[in-house]
Amino acid sequence: MYLIDRFLAPVNNLLRNKPVSGILLFIAVIVALIWANSDYAESYHHLWETHMRIGVGNFEIDKSLHHWINDGLMAIFFFVVGLEIKREIMGGDLSTWRKASLPAAAAVGGMLFPALIYLVFNFGSETEAGWGVPMATDIAFTLGVLSLLGKKVPISLKLFLTALAIVDDLGAVLVIAFFYTENLLLLYLEYGLVFFILLAVGNWIGIRNTAYYAIIGICGLWVAFLLSGVHATIAGVLSAMTIPAKTKINKYGFIHQVRGLLKKLKATPAMVGSFMSDEQHEIIEDLKEVRAKVEPPLQKLEYALNPIVSFFVLPLFALSNAGINLDVNIWDALTNNVSLGIICGLILGKMLGIVSFSALFIKLGISDMPRNTNWGILTGAAIMAGIGFTMSIFISNLAFDDPEVNRQSKMAILFASTLAGIIGMLTINYFIKKLPIEKKQKKKKAVQNA
Repeated sequence: MYLIDRFLAPVNNLLRNKPVSGILLFIAVIVALIWANSDYAESYHHLWETHMRIGVGNFEIDKSLHHWINDGLMAIFFFVVGLEIKREIMGGDLSTWRKASLPAAAAVGGMLFPALIYLVFNFGSETEAGWGVPMATDIAFTLGVLSLLGKKVPISLKLFLTALAIVDDLGAVLVIAFFYTENLLLLYLEYGLVFFILLAVGNWIGIRNTAYYAIIGICGLWVAFLLSGVHATIAGVLSAMTIPAKTKINKYGFIHQVRGLLKKLKATPAMVGSFMSDEQHEIIEDLKEVRAKVEPPLQKLEYALNPIVSFFVLPLFALSNAGINLDVNIWDALTNNVSLGIICGLILGKMLGIVSFSALFIKLGISDMPRNTNWGILTGAAIMAGIGFTMSIFISNLAFDDPEVNRQSKMAILFASTLAGIIGMLTINYFIKKLPIEKKQKKKKAVQNA
């Protein structure tokens, strides 16, 4: 093994570790807060307001770096979210009603209750548009905090939270599309529809080359949505829905073809030095083609983009959006109607909504309780789902035009997300310790009844 391979192997493993990405997000938030409240605060704001232009001929898009991150890079994040949603619906935790019912119901409850609680504080005021802010769950942060509890966390709980967050993301996408989109330019929206149809037709006729979807998705659909008034990140989700998710051959066909090619490779003459013969090179190329046939483009893209999103896009989003000036009266900033609506929505709303809807579906026999959990653990997970950070800040930027209100909103999001993480982690840890005792008591009762 070369020296560079020894170095890159642990790096590659790290890039596939979701909990680590949550920790990196936390570090980015801390750096942003320190930077924005230091003597270099002016440089922080100046950096993100720097303008970048992209153009061809007379056509030009001019945005600040902050907008390029929120409208451009975050479209990649939403694209990956779309890929995850499609994969889970087609063959994952959302593929059957029995599997999907509990996380879907919990997610709906976890969106409705926070929105209603926010409106209790803000209904009829200028700030009522922020009802979508406490609806979101940040899966990267949530799994990062959950990982701090180690291997004692039941796998079923991680799957439940992940599936819940995916449905939650879908809800957030719909909220952004229908409630935070203004000043529509129908001509560009029509162009976007044409590009979307081209992507869908590409899937239908069997185009599996990801370059086709990248060129039309970015240069066509994303640009059209950016100019139409619909938030450009929605283009990411729509593009993801058109990515092929089926294989051309199954596992057994793959094994059969690979064995045949390896047999041919074995029969060729030995390599001369480091170079292959033309015949050997052709066999290697055939192996690549066979691999492409068994690997769905959807899974290939998701695997390739996840590290980019987790270790670049989301930390950069956090760094550019979490720099809030804390040189204010913290008590006043956290006790106004906007902040109270967000804090109570994320902590109380998430817990009440997720637990009540889960209880309803489990009691009715529609869904099953996640294995190796109890109501205490589920309540802890519901509280932890109140970590709304990334998506909540994203929606806050869309909901509030007033910079001061947006700043108060972000402070409330940071406070509530931190509190939800701590309380949720302590609750899960407490009830996990009680879980073995409950199992022993059940076994004793079973023996006594026998």
